[in-house]
Formats: sequence, C-alpha cells, structure tokens
Amino acid sequence: MDANKDIVNIGVVGVGGWGKNLARNYSQILKANLRYICDLDQATLEKLAPLVQPENITTDYQELLDDNKLDAIVIATNGPTHYSLCKQALEAGKDVYVEKPFVMASAEARELIQLADEKSQVLMVGHLLEYHPVIEHLKKMIEDGELGDIRYIYAQRLNLGTVRQDENALWNFAPHDISVILYLLGLKPSDISARGQAYLQPGVEDVMFLTMNFNDQAMGHVHVSWLDPHKTRKITIVGSKRMAVFDDLEPSEKLKIYDKGVELNMDYDTYAEYVGLRFGDITIPHIKVGEPLRAECEHFLSCIRNRATPRSDGEDGFRVVEVLEAADLSLSQNGNPVAIDGASS
Repeated sequence: MDANKDIVNIGVVGVGGWGKNLARNYSQILKANLRYICDLDQATLEKLAPLVQPENITTDYQELLDDNKLDAIVIATNGPTHYSLCKQALEAGKDVYVEKPFVMASAEARELIQLADEKSQVLMVGHLLEYHPVIEHLKKMIEDGELGDIRYIYAQRLNLGTVRQDENALWNFAPHDISVILYLLGLKPSDISARGQAYLQPGVEDVMFLTMNFNDQAMGHVHVSWLDPHKTRKITIVGSKRMAVFDDLEPSEKLKIYDKGVELNMDYDTYAEYVGLRFGDITIPHIKVGEPLRAECEHFLSCIRNRATPRSDGEDGFRVVEVLEAADLSLSQNGNPVAIDGASS
C-alpha cells in the first residue's frame, strides 16, 4: 500500500461469528473503507449487506485476492482455515490481520512470518486483550515495579456456551489469556503442562487446565471451559508488593489493586515471626475503557499506513501457537511438562 494513501480498503472474510464485529468496526472508522465482506454462507452475508455495496458481497475469496484496489484482508474464519487463507492473501500482496488462533502449527506460523517479511506485508494476529486499556495499565504497572516481582498470573475464561467441533477449548479460548500472560511478563515460558477432558465429543476437550513455567521466575495458569455454570473472564496477578484482579465482566470497576502481600523479616528466629502478612487498602484505578476491538482495528490501520510492526505481530502469534502446541503434547502425555526451546532466562 502507498504510505501516503489516507483511506485503507479492507475486506473481511468470515462474518458469521466474531467477524461481524470486525466488519462493523471497519464500516464505522472514517479512514477505512469496508470494500468486501466474504463468507461461504449467503444468509450470513445478507444480514450484513447494509455495510457494503451490493457488488462487494461475495462467497468467492478469489475476488478479494484479485482486486488490486484492496489493501488488506481481515480473516475471521475458523482456526484450521487460517494458514491457507493467510498464505494466499500474503502471496497476493495484501496486508493481513488474522483472528486467534493464528494458525494450528508453529511451523505454519514461521512460514507465514517469513512470507510476510519477503513480501514486506503487515501481518497482525488478533490478540484482542493486548489492546484492552486495563491490560495496558497493568503492563505499565509491572514495568514501573508497582506490583513488585511477579510471582504468578492466573486466568479464568469459562462459560456454558458454544461448543466447537474443529477446535477444543484450549485452542478456542486460551489464546486470549496466553497472549496476555506472555505480554505482561515479557518472558517466554520454559515448559508447559496441561490436563483436560472431553466430555461432550470424543477428542475435543471441553475443559483445560494449562500451566506455564517461566524458568522458576514466575508461573502462568489458564483455566478454560465451555462447560461451566458461570461466565467468567478474570485475570489475577500476584506480585511481591501488590496484587491485581482484572474482571472484564464488571461494568465499571474492572481493575482492583490489593495492597496485600507477604513480608519476610530476617531479624527473627522462629518461622511464625519470620513470615508476616500485610493487609492494606484496595484501590480501583480510574481507567477510561472504550471498545478494545476498535483500538485493535485502528492499530492495524495505523500499521498499514506507516508500514509499522503491529504489537501483536506474527512473532507474537508464533509464541502463542508454540505454547498451544506444547500444551497439546503435554495433554497427550497425561500432563507431563513439555520444554520450549529458547525460553527466556
């Protein structure tokens, strides 16, 4: 795309689920032109028909690839289709945004990253929570040392909701929380362990428990399920100075900071006197929370115009897929830890 071009022409592929929200956002952003919506289901397309010109509603992906005026393709289809669709788009000279999970294998992720580099195309992965104002606030707090050394982070993403057949709960739910934990810690896990069960469909786990070890510096724990009585979207961070809880389902008070912790006193001889608990105040920072998806869409457009590397670029997507792959292997080995090469020390 011409860096001096102001309006970015966008095509959204897969508008039956989350893709309809992406299409809505791009139709509303002034410096974006939603040129295409594409889906295999005609009835789905008809529901979103008012967003684009009638001639730009299509079931044929090739139309987008062949259109020289189209700058970028946004892919929001199911995970197993991402690799093929991304590869075709990059080869056609389009910038690409792809929803999570990036792809279903780290080797595929590495190939797409290299292809994007060779073609000088923008490649961005839809790790939405990295663009959430609360996560941005927590990232700054961690970098500024306000929480102290991070001991562990655990995330819960639970619901009694849509059951998928082509992705288990790990690949469908966990990329959100894995990406956030890696983003907040700025570390690569040294090993992964995972346990889960498939109760509704053989071979498709409905509930998963995933643990990431960061060279014994910190731990990350993720619990995902679409077979749970409670809808939960919560992340808890335990630091040596303070603790934080981000509850994304709270309408206004989404973040609470707890001035609690354990203090070690080297002056005492007995264990009871050596370890002390600190209970302080709870503070609720005022954070202006808009729609994270709008921020994410605008970031993609900015990267296209400025030929910049996205925050959630292909490498970010690769790291998450690498964790998911290791978790799958651990799951097949009854929870045995699986090492990840090149972990941060």
